[in-house]
Amino acid sequence: MVIHPIPPVYDERSAILILGSFPSVKSREVGFFYGHPQNRFWKVTSAVFDEDVPQTVEEKKAFLLRSRIAVWDVIGSCDIEGSADSSIRNVSPNDLGIILDAADIRNIYVNGKTAFKYYRKFSEINTGRSAICLPSTSPANAAWTLDGLIGSWKCIRSGLQKASDISI
Repeated sequence: MVIHPIPPVYDERSAILILGSFPSVKSREVGFFYGHPQNRFWKVTSAVFDEDVPQTVEEKKAFLLRSRIAVWDVIGSCDIEGSADSSIRNVSPNDLGIILDAADIRNIYVNGKTAFKYYRKFSEINTGRSAICLPSTSPANAAWTLDGLIGSWKCIRSGLQKASDISI
């Protein structure tokens, strides 16, 4: 059993929530989200917001808060082998109410199909809100180019202006 070691990033100004499934081994080692150097999350989100790619944990946190993005994961603890989403078993979800009660989240996005699956299974009933599934930024999702991911993820920026029926 592995317990999620990274606290969520958010503040009262956060307007969009991006959820992954569970931190990779590398993310757990560095103590922050999307810590694997080949994960494209930081390249994608910084491109969507026309910013330089943040490098340090401090720069990443500042970027998220400046962009009004909250980040966490659906899963709070689970059995997992390495970083393989396919090996996830015995899931306990994170309490997303921590963020939803503190911030005016307009849209919830999930980073990939595994996060979407576990959000639908464990979190949607508690939040009463659906999530928009975006293509995974994981290096394992090699079918998606960086440009393709950026194009698909641009909807997160429009989610700041108004909650809308965005489908991908």
